[in-house]
Amino acid sequence: MALQVYSAAPRTSVVQSSSPYGVMAKQLCVGGDYPQLMRRKERRLSMSVGVRASLDATEAAAAAVAEVGRVTEVTKDTFWPIVNAAGDKTVVVDMYTQWCGPCKIMAPKFEQLSGKYNDVIFLKLDCNQENRPLAKELGIKVVPTFKILKNSKIVKEVTGAKFDDLVLAIDTARSS
Repeated sequence: MALQVYSAAPRTSVVQSSSPYGVMAKQLCVGGDYPQLMRRKERRLSMSVGVRASLDATEAAAAAVAEVGRVTEVTKDTFWPIVNAAGDKTVVVDMYTQWCGPCKIMAPKFEQLSGKYNDVIFLKLDCNQENRPLAKELGIKVVPTFKILKNSKIVKEVTGAKFDDLVLAIDTARSS
């Protein structure tokens, strides 16, 4: 049960249901509706307190490690720590979404590339609602988008499901 917040004015009242994720509903009661609503709420209202625990963002970032030879899933919290830890190694990031058809076609090919290049770190970022701030920061407008970074700076970008262009961009970034 979410926390219920009640505020009463002489003739009108606002009942607001809220949860850890934001306001769920608001109801405006006029005059005599408020006491009746309160009685209904009291019958259903039971006090329970829950604590939702999660790792601190810094702990999650410290726990994230990218392995060479395989693709590592990253989030907005783990992306920059992994990229910064890579130093002068080439980092290739696949920005995708779950619903994207071309992204699904490129996923196994991207996985194969991670096995081919032993000196390159391969990451993938789901551009969902949770990771949207990072996707905006990186300038993602189209999926799939592949960003190639070196020394924490973007050096190449490939948009769309263009496998040959991606291989060429990786080879160019590695040699520079």
